[in-house]
Amino acid sequence: MRERQEASEDAVMTRIGQAAMLLHGGDREEARNRFGALWTEIGEAGDPLHRCTLAHYMADTQDDPGDELAWDLRALTAADGMEGLYGDGDGGEDGDGDESGRADGEQPTPTGSGPAGSGPAGSGPAVRAFYPALHLNLAVDYMKLQRPDAARLHLDRARDAADALGEDGYGHAVRAGIDRLERRLRER
Repeated sequence: MRERQEASEDAVMTRIGQAAMLLHGGDREEARNRFGALWTEIGEAGDPLHRCTLAHYMADTQDDPGDELAWDLRALTAADGMEGLYGDGDGGEDGDGDESGRADGEQPTPTGSGPAGSGPAGSGPAVRAFYPALHLNLAVDYMKLQRPDAARLHLDRARDAADALGEDGYGHAVRAGIDRLERRLRER
């Protein structure tokens, strides 16, 4: 029974990864459609790792900054749910860095590079490594919405959580995004 459940969970992550490939290939609409179908399938009570990863990517498909913020907040809520299950996260309330500072393209995923690659899916160190990117993305969202105080709050949380990042491509990309957004906030 456990093997069947693990295979099912891997299938969900595979489907998320396939939709993410569409997103990074430039087909935002099809990616958004697939992510939406997956969200409906796994639901609000689904596995926190799936919800976090899916919401994190879904945010990147949004045209409206308010919708992007809503999805990034869902991702953070799901990460907090993983922390509750596995411990060792930073908590938090309420991150391919592009020029905006967003940590898109280097999303938390359970395999390959990225934070969850540092241990079993949902393990303590992997959960902690979600937070810098999640808070960075929220900071960018708040900048887009002309809310610099909220942006600063989440940028500070991203920087505080950055010690959980590895010295790899993912960690460097998130740190670079934090630095870029820090410069933008100073220039304001």
